[in-house]
Amino acid sequence: MSSLRPFEALDLFRLNPTNLDSLTENYDTSFYLTYLAKWPSLFNVIEGPHGEVDAYIMGKLESSPPHLNQNSPSYLPWHAHITVLTVAPAARRLGFARQLTSSLERIGDEYNAWFVDLFVRESNKAAIHMYKGMGYSVFRRVISYYSDDPLGGTDGEDAFDMRKALERDKGREHIREGGEDYRVSPQQVW
Repeated sequence: MSSLRPFEALDLFRLNPTNLDSLTENYDTSFYLTYLAKWPSLFNVIEGPHGEVDAYIMGKLESSPPHLNQNSPSYLPWHAHITVLTVAPAARRLGFARQLTSSLERIGDEYNAWFVDLFVRESNKAAIHMYKGMGYSVFRRVISYYSDDPLGGTDGEDAFDMRKALERDKGREHIREGGEDYRVSPQQVW
């Protein structure tokens, strides 16, 4: 039986089954440890019955820096962000992504965040479909957000900035219809 638990530093040595996926971004050790130190309640794993990491989520709580004008189109209010959500191929379609995402959403609500957001490659149709099934929608398209393009393009690949309103955003002020057509540059996303 698998179980949800907080990420531990030694889990770094057990991420290969989940990270060996062309759509999973990989980071250096200090990046993972920074998240563990700053946002430990938003960094969780699903541990399999034999101690393997079947899935994990890294998240954070953030808002735009104080110097950014609240009327700026780049301004972001207090929100939760999913930096990484990945499931090992052998553990997919078992509800682990939904379980991890729900845990992060609950913490976002506890901290009175407006929404949860994430970035996903435009070509990752399976993930986009999964997130939409969990209530996320595309807020905007970030042109050439990813520097590589697995489809062979030379300009990089677009990302969809997807969001889900949390309890605080009863009026859904931070959600937009037709976000696929709302284009921004990476410089407009801090």
